Amino acid sequence: MKIAAGATIRALQAGLPLEPLENRILLCHALKLTRVGLITNGERVLSEEEAASLAALVERRLAGEPIAYIVGQREFYGLPFHVSPAVLIPRPDTELIVELALERLVPNSRMLDMGTGSGAIAVSVAHTRPNAQVTALDVSAEALAVARTNAAANGAQVRFLRSDWFAALADDTFDLIVSNPPYIASGDEHLAQGDLRFEPSGALTDFADGLSALRTLVTGAPAHLERGGWLLLEHGYDQAQAVRTLLADAGYTEVQSWRDLAGIERVSGGRRA
Repeated sequence: MKIAAGATIRALQAGLPLEPLENRILLCHALKLTRVGLITNGERVLSEEEAASLAALVERRLAGEPIAYIVGQREFYGLPFHVSPAVLIPRPDTELIVELALERLVPNSRMLDMGTGSGAIAVSVAHTRPNAQVTALDVSAEALAVARTNAAANGAQVRFLRSDWFAALADDTFDLIVSNPPYIASGDEHLAQGDLRFEPSGALTDFADGLSALRTLVTGAPAHLERGGWLLLEHGYDQAQAVRTLLADAGYTEVQSWRDLAGIERVSGGRRA
């Protein structure tokens, strides 16, 4: 779209063809202003360079590209996270697994985050509990580069490993294992909608029935969990019963599910007997 040089910030906030929140985010990003700066500079006019930059950002959003990828950042658990198309965009639903992990960690506990992506879970836990020993792994070197950047930016001590699930762990054991694995079934219509169209498919779907990665985690975790250690798994809105069955059949105890802010059973878990 065309944005004319000389347009005021106030006029653009009201006139851009996006939701008000998205208008504000893109204006702040293009003009390098804070939210307060946007308010106090309402009569400021855009230069030709600023107008062209903002127009390009708006075009990307109108084409469906997620805001988080356009600005390169998303807040999660009160922390700023760099994101790129190499990783999933952290979502508020996933903060539930962070809360559950923190409830189960005592000083010097060892936690493993499997399929860490942007590092949202691992970095949030390590930042909140600096006395925890946090390890995070991912099969994607590109994702691990993003996660390392986020750990450094947020002052979090995390050990990162490149690994296809448990392959690189050798005999390492942990008091807690958490994961937000690919759990969308192949062919699910949601994969062709909204932000998911732009996110890495291998982090969204297992290219099967949506449960294959969850099965791998349930069956492989006991070899790397201390006795009584918890396994916590994020899953789809309709998968809680199936995941509880997997956990129970594998011999986990205290098997249960927890609901997210929308009231959906979003995380299920159990303890190694």
